[in-house]
Amino acid sequence: MTRAIVVGGGPGGMMAAGICAAQGRKTLLIEKNPQLGKKLRITGKGRCNLTNQCSVEDMVAAAQGGKFLYTALSAFPPQAVMDFFTSLGVALKTERGRRVFPQSDSAHQVADALEHFALNQGVRRVRDQVLAVETENGSVTGVRTRSGVMPAGAVLLACGGASYPGTGSDGSGSRLARALGHTIIELAPSLVPLVEQGETCRRLMGLSLRNCGVQVRAKGKKKPVYTDFGELLFTHFGLSGPTILSASAHMRPMEAGKYTVHVDLKPGLDQAQLDARLLRDLGENKNRLFSNSLDRLLPQKLIPLVIERSGIPGDTRCHTVTKEQRQRLLEALKDFTVEIAGFRPMEEAIVTAGGVSLKEVNPRTMESKLVKGLYFAGEMLDVDAPTGGYNLQIAFSTGRLAGESMGKQGGMGT
Repeated sequence: MTRAIVVGGGPGGMMAAGICAAQGRKTLLIEKNPQLGKKLRITGKGRCNLTNQCSVEDMVAAAQGGKFLYTALSAFPPQAVMDFFTSLGVALKTERGRRVFPQSDSAHQVADALEHFALNQGVRRVRDQVLAVETENGSVTGVRTRSGVMPAGAVLLACGGASYPGTGSDGSGSRLARALGHTIIELAPSLVPLVEQGETCRRLMGLSLRNCGVQVRAKGKKKPVYTDFGELLFTHFGLSGPTILSASAHMRPMEAGKYTVHVDLKPGLDQAQLDARLLRDLGENKNRLFSNSLDRLLPQKLIPLVIERSGIPGDTRCHTVTKEQRQRLLEALKDFTVEIAGFRPMEEAIVTAGGVSLKEVNPRTMESKLVKGLYFAGEMLDVDAPTGGYNLQIAFSTGRLAGESMGKQGGMGT
């Protein structure tokens, strides 16, 4: 049988190519960038959060499309990913939230290890751009590139989504799949900063809150769509930071004015405890102006906005602040709201939501149900997950399963 071709030299593609070649099938890896793993090398701000040390069940629960991923994640779970990279000489560490990083804090080390693994299995790498997947009688026969047609009995599309197009993740894989008759769920940004409806964030631009409570609510819904605790960043356009990026994955479909972010500025104190703290601070500053009494409670940038939202005139003397005014101040501290207008552009998203419909892919092999010999992995599929290493785990697991399936499909090829 002819060789297998992997299109895309990202985490899923390199994993798949190496696994396929390790089973004895001649494997060609086609990547249009001069360097493999270009996007992988900048993930996690260059540190590469490569997985999350959680159970398969937790991983499935966290992911959009998690049930579809169960077989792939069970076959190559987080611990197996950790063992795999450790065996390649990448020492690992686990940080807050069970996030796993290389001890070197270098995404390049992870990408280089994966590249060396693939090449050491005999994978041949070619720099070219795939223009179409060739088929005959419902089966893959090869790919057409800028250089010409390359025959193959199996083709894996691991081209990524549409975020960070400068890295090659530009939506081209979805166009290839659509041309073969696959349904493409509309591509949308996920793990993306939020644009504010108003000027609050612009006034707080550059302020980072490390320990705050974050809750996202949708109009007309009683339950919050997302709840988190951690870091948040105010920017000139709106909100960013780990809690916001994770929240964005749950804010679909996005509509201007539909969602409100509620920030608890003092999550470590309940209403009664915070009220006692306010009474103490106001008592210690009883003859000072109210506007000058909050510097021990809040970052300087936040004080004017909290005062405005409390409705307490800044020139009020602390000893004259009433119980009702103190209650409004409590509400401003425990429920600081930001109205959301939308997402930042796709180019700024960490991952892409949407992709090849899961109904058209066999979850046990990652093979297309429409075209024999065609496979998918990673962001090509309509799956995504929060920050924390989940998305790279999905890429590794689906890539490995696709590689094993292609390897079993046939032996040595030309």
